Amino acid sequence: MTPSPSVIAARRRAFRQLHAAGCFVIPNPWDAGSARYLQGLGFKALATTSSGFAWSLGHADGDLSRDMVLAHLRDMVAATDLPVNADFESGFAADPQGVAESVRLAVETGVAGLSIEDATGDAANPLHDIDVAVARLRAARGAIDQAGGDTLLVGRAENFFAGRPDLDDTIARLKAYAEAGA
Repeated sequence: MTPSPSVIAARRRAFRQLHAAGCFVIPNPWDAGSARYLQGLGFKALATTSSGFAWSLGHADGDLSRDMVLAHLRDMVAATDLPVNADFESGFAADPQGVAESVRLAVETGVAGLSIEDATGDAANPLHDIDVAVARLRAARGAIDQAGGDTLLVGRAENFFAGRPDLDDTIARLKAYAEAGA
């Protein structure tokens, strides 16, 4: 059953409080059963796993449609009493407007937070140019703000995953993403 708006708001407040209090462990369930199991172990929040969910369906990471991921997010939010952070991959769009629309839909699922990666999926050009990546995160932030602003946004610098192990660039990206509202 979908949680009420007041329950979703309370989960989002709890998620922000966890972040304000410092470091915490946030495991990655891949389905409703693993979410309930991890909740029973005493974790305070959960984060979806794009790869784990895709693999559980026999797909590669990044091969699921936005609609499939949104349905999964709704299922995960309904399966547990904990705040859920969404691994929202690259926002299911290359351009800022498409990312904003995808983020709007993700926020509607009741997630407490979501992450947007700067990876492109293109081996020849594995990362979005920093200006494009920042514009995409600004658009995501705008969509969250229009929805009430209580969903946490994480900007992910995928340098090391994408084969670009440049620490200076990674740090510059993370700083720019924070300035963009992540």
